[in-house]
Amino acid sequence: MKKIYFLLLTILAFANVNAQILDPAKWKSSLEKKLDDSYILTFTAVIEKDWHLYSQFTPDGGPLPLELEFKNQKGNYTLVGKAKESKTRTAFNDIFEVNETFFEGKAQIQQEIKIVNAKLATIDAVLNYQVCKDVCINQEKKFSFSIPTSTLNGSSTIEKPVLDAVSADTLAPSLGEANVMETNIQESVTKSIAINDKEEKKGLWSIFFIAFISGFAALLTPCVFPLIPMTVSFFTKQSKTRAAGIRNAIFYGISIIVIYVVLGLVVTTIFGAGALNALSTNVWFNIIFFVLLVFFAVSFLGAFEIVLPNAWANKVDSQADRGGIIGILFMALALAIVSFSCTGPIVGTLLVEAASKGGIAPVVGMFGFSLAMALPFMFFALFPGFLQSLPKSGGWLNTVKVFLGFLELALAFKFLSNADLVLQLHLLEREVFLAIWIAIFGVLALYLFGKISMPHDSPMTHISVGRAMMGILILTFTIYLIPGLWGAPLKLTSAFIPPLEYSESPHGVGGSGTASGIAAPDGAKIGVHGLTIFEDYDKGVAYAKTVNKPILLDFTGYACVNCRKMENNVWSDPKVLSILKDKVVLISLYVDDKRELPKSEQSISKTTGNEIETVGEKWTDFMISRYKTNTQPLYVLTDLEGNSLNTAQPTISYVGIDVYENWLNIGIAGF
Repeated sequence: MKKIYFLLLTILAFANVNAQILDPAKWKSSLEKKLDDSYILTFTAVIEKDWHLYSQFTPDGGPLPLELEFKNQKGNYTLVGKAKESKTRTAFNDIFEVNETFFEGKAQIQQEIKIVNAKLATIDAVLNYQVCKDVCINQEKKFSFSIPTSTLNGSSTIEKPVLDAVSADTLAPSLGEANVMETNIQESVTKSIAINDKEEKKGLWSIFFIAFISGFAALLTPCVFPLIPMTVSFFTKQSKTRAAGIRNAIFYGISIIVIYVVLGLVVTTIFGAGALNALSTNVWFNIIFFVLLVFFAVSFLGAFEIVLPNAWANKVDSQADRGGIIGILFMALALAIVSFSCTGPIVGTLLVEAASKGGIAPVVGMFGFSLAMALPFMFFALFPGFLQSLPKSGGWLNTVKVFLGFLELALAFKFLSNADLVLQLHLLEREVFLAIWIAIFGVLALYLFGKISMPHDSPMTHISVGRAMMGILILTFTIYLIPGLWGAPLKLTSAFIPPLEYSESPHGVGGSGTASGIAAPDGAKIGVHGLTIFEDYDKGVAYAKTVNKPILLDFTGYACVNCRKMENNVWSDPKVLSILKDKVVLISLYVDDKRELPKSEQSISKTTGNEIETVGEKWTDFMISRYKTNTQPLYVLTDLEGNSLNTAQPTISYVGIDVYENWLNIGIAGF
């Protein structure tokens, strides 16, 4: 009785959600003239409480980013830079394993355009975006801006906000609610900004810490370490007094910091915070950086040396002889140039990682790196007696360099994986990626144990205790990776390796498209948890008729976080899983599938009036026209003729295990 009572409450709770078309983001637009031939287009959304609208800068592999598309741009106007956004919040999504970026409470997008065609009358734009709470909705909003004819005299005018045609009807019944939301919007925006600032500070501290550790790693390379005692001895012996030597060494350290921080400032200034963030999620950028990291790694392993032109070093070195503050500054610059073959790959990697955070992260990263580089020069100048305690230069320095080379090589494949995931090429699926990492770290373990050597290694009669301990640690990590080939989650590496779903088989090596030894039917695939899943509606229905089983329609999305939560947390339950495997035919319809339909299948929706050009738009229209909702996940149990089997609650969405199991059993009983 308790289960039945709970089920009735759940049905009542979800009845209203599933019986209407939700539109949690209410949009308005405005046009502002900037110059005679340029305008600023503003799109503003009031977002209902607890809903998230995802930014255009949310990274690939997570929820769908906002896209702003201009329909009549060619030959009429050009875009000035990328669209600017109001404050957003960044948070880690443990389902997609990315730092997603989203708006709360309010969103504003601004795009500057420059008119090319003086006869242009309107600007047509389309916003595609995803908004999520317990469910996710993929939306498309159309806007049309009229170019004012009275602005030719050069005076700046502002057009009153105009509601777009699609959202006007939706907004009309709830103007009272919208007014209440507008009065409270400043409070929610202020709260969102505070949360966003907290997340940004946390991210900057992470960048600083990683950069600081990387700076110490760079110190232990053969390009830098031998220079520490030489440089400190120079300052202490060449200066007239010990105080002057200490002062000069400290200024030398500060000069190192200034040089690298200026580098971070240059990168941030040239590209800009928003452009850096967008660049870090770009397919071609990831591919180019993969090639660059492999190049750096091969250099670290000893194939060749990366050096800046000798003329640069000679010219800077000659300036260092000038003495005084200027001379010391040029000495620090000479260190940066001479040590580039060791520090360049590390600095390049840090700048890219910092770029993904945007803002001043590159500056913070370079400050952390240079601070670690500079501290030993300052410390040993203050306490020169400790110079004797430094280990002697030798073959161990090359070992550090080779170790970093293996790490660079492993990291390179993360960038190649990013590109492969975005393009969905399935060339670097989870098993292949893990096999590459197992090979890289396995060879590194053999290297540390002295079983193989690199070109510049010194002959060894034994290995040190520290090297043996590091070898054991790397070997342990390598062994840890191996079960991942058979489907182990490998949570320690989840931020680097492709997700479980992106693999040759959901079962890992050995599954290979089969479930219990039975090949998938025509038009189906073996999906999550070994389930037979159809993605073609007609083939799924035809198969259901041959096996005489009810049909479970799963309206889902590749970028639907709550769809993944249902699959991971509810479908995985043994009671639910047995039902999905044995008692229903599962058809998953992806509403964000961007594949274009054949021209013969493209049409105009009779329900919404929208154009249906892609596979995802086809299933969205099917869901809206038949079930009067636009949310995902959405589940419907039907008979072989498409009639709903759950008469009291035809559809269900994001729920718990018991509710979902009871709903399935009730529908199956009615088949």
